[in-house]
Amino acid sequence: MNAKVIDHPLIQHKLSLIRNIHTGTKEFRELLEEISMLMAFEITRDLPLEDVEIETPVAKCTCKMLSGKKLGIVPILRAGLGMTNGVVRLIPAVKVGHIGLYRDPQTLMPVEYYCKLPSDVAERDFILIDPMLATGNSLAASIDILKRKGAKNIKCMCLVASPEGIQLINNAHPDVDIFVAAIDEKLNDHGYIVPGLGDAGDRIFGTK
Repeated sequence: MNAKVIDHPLIQHKLSLIRNIHTGTKEFRELLEEISMLMAFEITRDLPLEDVEIETPVAKCTCKMLSGKKLGIVPILRAGLGMTNGVVRLIPAVKVGHIGLYRDPQTLMPVEYYCKLPSDVAERDFILIDPMLATGNSLAASIDILKRKGAKNIKCMCLVASPEGIQLINNAHPDVDIFVAAIDEKLNDHGYIVPGLGDAGDRIFGTK
């Protein structure tokens, strides 16, 4: 499967806390933001650098700085919002788009209701953000939307994934890399990840 598990000890520790049914809304939000920042650190490891000359208080020197690559992140509403601040804190200049999808409870298929992206989609590398990669239908639909708008380089950042969801993305979009904190056992009959962490949106926003 084309999915990289980011197994940094801090991420795995915080993920265990997030999974716990006794973790409240405030703690859940804070942990999710922290994990998102740590994951973004790993996902952006291949950003290009260029040499620049600067002057320290002691002497002039040549240092490395980002080469100006344009980045964009796109949280999938609503749960993706919980991971957005962590990435923005790490990369303050990143542009943020939004894709709104909900899952039809009968068919489990995504229904688009909102899309707002930066005007220069074709010039940016994008990271799609959604805590849960369950069936994979919503993430695949979001990748479709980005590609139709002109995006050429897309990565996906998810907290927890199912093997079924990863396989669907691999089949539909083999050019898209997936980064996760964990690949869980399976999906249940209702399309939820097992053992997972429940409904991420409800736990982020305290709606259940």
